[in-house]
Amino acid sequence: MAGSDQPSIGRVVRLGAKPRTPGQRGLPKPALAKVTVARGGVEGDYNVWRQEERGGDPDYALLVMPEETLEQLNHEGWPVRPGDLGENITTSGVPYAAFEPPCRFRVGSVLAEVSKACDPCDTLTLLPYVGRARGPEFLKTMMGRRGWYARVVNSGEIREGDPIRLER
Repeated sequence: MAGSDQPSIGRVVRLGAKPRTPGQRGLPKPALAKVTVARGGVEGDYNVWRQEERGGDPDYALLVMPEETLEQLNHEGWPVRPGDLGENITTSGVPYAAFEPPCRFRVGSVLAEVSKACDPCDTLTLLPYVGRARGPEFLKTMMGRRGWYARVVNSGEIREGDPIRLER
């Protein structure tokens, strides 16, 4: 495993996936202790936008969000919890900017490559503390910190608590 000797700079604090549920979007994502990840993303996870609008594009397989960004949002008055933004992997100890493309990271037995930043979308207005009235304010707040999409280079399993190793 190339890169497995890289020091850990963070860890997984939460994993999430949401099965296809008619009439619902892909957030919030319920917590899971472990996930199996394939080229298309977390097995059992369904995201309407990714599947129907992007045709299952592998560049959008995973959504990664640093816990520290969620904490910043909380300090700003937005009671965002892990999974609320539709992220599959919530990290701790990895600075937001460290995930900038084309960063590769190893977590569990998965190797992933960050493909692009996730832009805020109107689906976020479905969160009970946002709604339509506060939607524009929240979308503006989320610009540049909605998380990162990643493609799966090597599939495998990830468990809560697994270390994260960045590769360059």
